[in-house]
Amino acid sequence: MADLNNKKSTRLHNGDPAVNGKVKSPFLIGVAGGTASGKSTVCKKIMEQLGQAEMDDTQRQVVSISQDSFYRELTPAEKQKAQKSKFNFDHPDAFNEEEMYNTLQRILKGDKVEIPSYDYRTNSLDFENKLVIYPADVVLFEGILVFYFPKIRDLFHMKLFVDTDSDTRLARRVPRDINERGRDLDAVLTQYMTFVKPAFEEFCSPTKKFADVIIPRGADNTVAIDLIVQHIRDFLNNRSYNGSTGNMALYMNLELCGSTADGAAAGTDAASGNGTYNAIRRFSTLCKELHMKGNVFFDTNKNLPHH
Repeated sequence: MADLNNKKSTRLHNGDPAVNGKVKSPFLIGVAGGTASGKSTVCKKIMEQLGQAEMDDTQRQVVSISQDSFYRELTPAEKQKAQKSKFNFDHPDAFNEEEMYNTLQRILKGDKVEIPSYDYRTNSLDFENKLVIYPADVVLFEGILVFYFPKIRDLFHMKLFVDTDSDTRLARRVPRDINERGRDLDAVLTQYMTFVKPAFEEFCSPTKKFADVIIPRGADNTVAIDLIVQHIRDFLNNRSYNGSTGNMALYMNLELCGSTADGAAAGTDAASGNGTYNAIRRFSTLCKELHMKGNVFFDTNKNLPHH
């Protein structure tokens, strides 16, 4: 795989508000999936393979944000329920939709934003330790309901759904909540059966239909992650070489619009808003070119075009 710092590339440093007079608008990737499905781990592995994980925040070309930073502040009565594991954090009403939307809009405009971190032990937003998100080329936004809200879903240039079976997710959630979040076993299981499982079936699982690519087995699916990493790396290298494009869809059109069946000129689809369609089309084609017997590592969603 080509290195991000190859000789043809002139790195775009995170934090640069504009390149060649144009605002650096990032390619926004939504990563959805059930609780403990491996969403954050998938994002972490993508960051690691791209050499972004240990990089200074101001230098990163790829950043990852959790939807958990957009839980709304609880009322005193709700906090008491939360302490007894009787508050439903998996319901859409638990999130601040407007704040989420406004923040993503600012990120897409190339603004530097600050968002609070989330304290799982106190079930509250931590405004003392804010996360600073500098302008970047690619932004990963992960969470259980990132595709649930229509106006937020429409912001994503690409949508990934991490699909892990319920037994595995529960087996991961129990030790995580006990060891990292200070919960006891009875509370974890009660909350799971009362809120988490029903909310997944009602709110999260149905959003799988909006995904462009479904990743079975989550972070264990190294082939899928490698493909996504290559996809992002190609974009970063091309963007650095050619300068700042409006978004990734414009870059992806360079290949697909150059020789269309009807003789349309390159960039036509970009202007008409079909750039994302072509980006996914290219990615789907890449997956289909790989032949691996007995290892179906991608579930292609019906939203993807078939060739």
